[in-house]
Amino acid sequence: MACFTVPAGEAVVTTIVKKTMEKKGVEKKENDGQVPMTRKLKWLSNLLWGGSALLAFEHVWHGEVQPFFPFLTAMSNPEDTAEMLHEIATVGVSMAVLVTAVWIGMCVTADMIVRRPASGVKSTM
Repeated sequence: MACFTVPAGEAVVTTIVKKTMEKKGVEKKENDGQVPMTRKLKWLSNLLWGGSALLAFEHVWHGEVQPFFPFLTAMSNPEDTAEMLHEIATVGVSMAVLVTAVWIGMCVTADMIVRRPASGVKSTM
């Protein structure tokens, strides 16, 4: 019903943090052996925004989100609201945690790839 709101909220926070870091020039110099954190945060925000947009579209498609107040059909009565909040707390949080865990794996892998020495191509000159 509204599980997409948790990853969307995390996407808002990561986007703000990334923009703030870029504005302050935290990573002007290149870090040897690792990908800049601003680039990693961009990966996370892209994953979260994309997933949230797809989920929101799916909820609109099934009529769970409407273009007028209260926007979420589950907000119409208290029983559906309780079910919606439970879904947000379980499904929404677990999706956000899973996407963040995948992102952490991506960051570790990217840093390992950047650190490894160039493969065995030798120059004959």
